[in-house]
Amino acid sequence: MKKKLVLLALIMISSQTVSAQWGNIVNRIGYSAQSSVENSVVRTAEDAGRKALQSAKKKAKDMKKGKAEESSWSYGDHTYTMKGNLTADKYRKDGFGEVTFTNIPSNYEEFEAVYYEFLGRTPHGAAAMMPMAMEIYARDRVEGKKCIELLCYKSNVNSVIPRLKDKFGAEPDDSYGQRYLPAAVLKGATPQNGYTPQKPYTVEMEASVNKHQELQIVGSGTVLYLYMIGGGWDTHQRQVELILEPGHEQYQVFNCPSLYVQCRQIQGSWPGLE
Repeated sequence: MKKKLVLLALIMISSQTVSAQWGNIVNRIGYSAQSSVENSVVRTAEDAGRKALQSAKKKAKDMKKGKAEESSWSYGDHTYTMKGNLTADKYRKDGFGEVTFTNIPSNYEEFEAVYYEFLGRTPHGAAAMMPMAMEIYARDRVEGKKCIELLCYKSNVNSVIPRLKDKFGAEPDDSYGQRYLPAAVLKGATPQNGYTPQKPYTVEMEASVNKHQELQIVGSGTVLYLYMIGGGWDTHQRQVELILEPGHEQYQVFNCPSLYVQCRQIQGSWPGLE
């Protein structure tokens, strides 16, 4: 009889223990589910907040760009327009630049005039002339080389020319050649539409996260960094470095490897640039 009572007591204790453990498990599952739901709600709210903030910042930036003073310059029937606030004098985190042009310069004479008289006087203007120089080089090696030598800092010329020679010297059906590369940073041009940009051609730029630097060893001058926004690569921001040397009014392209690296393969045929 005593043994039965002891056994019964043990069974009751075990049952209570199991019940308590099961209750704890159920509570933990319920708490975990509640926490998961709460965390999901918090994440959704945070994502919505970030998107709203980004949208507000974009609207403010677009408004600022819309109000920016615009200047234009013509060469024959070709028109060049520029606006922006990028400068070597001061780093601006929200700095931007925009250059539009109706045509690629016809030759070195036009390119030189545009550079000295208009676009070369700002970092975004000089940067926007790089795809122009690349296109001219693709059409005529002699004329294009002169344009690149004018626009680029001397050390950069030796980097740009060999790479473009490889790109544009390939056979037309060679996927590595990418004759359409100069169009890859023009607004509206994507692999899907055959790298056909909107007209007038537009180059959009933003300040880089990298602040200005002063050259000390290889020369002198202020180097500033900007992003060109192009649809030819998975990473749309293409960094370009500009330099303004002491006593100079025109900026030069100090470094720009991201403009001539392999972009995404075209779908369809390229119509060319005017």
